[in-house]
Amino acid sequence: MWMKLLMEQVHLDYLEAGADIISSASYQATIQGFEAKGYSIEKSESLLRKSVEIACEARSTYYDKCKDDDDKKILKKRPILVAASVGSYGAFLADGSEYSGIYGDLITLETLKDFHRRRVQVLAESGADIIAFETIPNKLEAQAFAELLDEGVAKIPGWFSFNSKDGVNVVSGDSIKECIAIAEACEKVVAVGINCTPPRFIEGLVLEIAKVTSKPILVYPNSGERYDPERKEWVENTGVGNEDFVSYVEKWMDAGVSLLGGCCRTTPTTIRAIHKRLVSRRSLFSSSSSSHH
Repeated sequence: MWMKLLMEQVHLDYLEAGADIISSASYQATIQGFEAKGYSIEKSESLLRKSVEIACEARSTYYDKCKDDDDKKILKKRPILVAASVGSYGAFLADGSEYSGIYGDLITLETLKDFHRRRVQVLAESGADIIAFETIPNKLEAQAFAELLDEGVAKIPGWFSFNSKDGVNVVSGDSIKECIAIAEACEKVVAVGINCTPPRFIEGLVLEIAKVTSKPILVYPNSGERYDPERKEWVENTGVGNEDFVSYVEKWMDAGVSLLGGCCRTTPTTIRAIHKRLVSRRSLFSSSSSSHH
């Protein structure tokens, strides 16, 4: 019970910081992973559903709080989306391979589709507005997700977001343009972009992505810190602080980004700073455009 309250509070912290989209805590949650820990299929599926329900409850709580104007922290009521998070096959392996995209020759397109199918279906039916296919490390997995969507496994739309460690390709070495082209061709995909990638690489990647997509581009970088898969922890002081992170916002928006957020090692403070920057950017734009008329 305390775990549920804790998770709901984390979602609320982000909503109060200005987030318009919150994602379920299901990134590493898989039916196969739960089964390996001794849970039944029914229990595994109900845990997946629960992750989305908690996010939806946080949204309702937030809306209730909005009616109470006394609390200065609460931003005004606005449309909030709940995204059901789907991590890669590598995230299930938990060996850091979502940061390499190297799965070996035994993993085929069909293996990946079979691995993800039921999980995507359950999450899509849990009350989320959109499915976030996140930290996709290679072209093969993007293809698997696109085919599942084309086959109608989910009734709700999805976004595809890849990660890069060189600012040129996705982590496996596959071309970012080829990966985005797969998402571009899938009607159910409503936005494409980059997550869990150091901020310094984002602008260059977005400029490449913009050449091959007509869909909105989303980015939610990590803090730039390095993840050590051996020790399963982030290496301290290898990233940028909130101030530096937010200083990139203008560049990213100018490069064509429509949706903006933070991934690993970013916090509600990061989101609050981004929100403030976007609000001031918006008022600047509206005042400059109105003076042109």
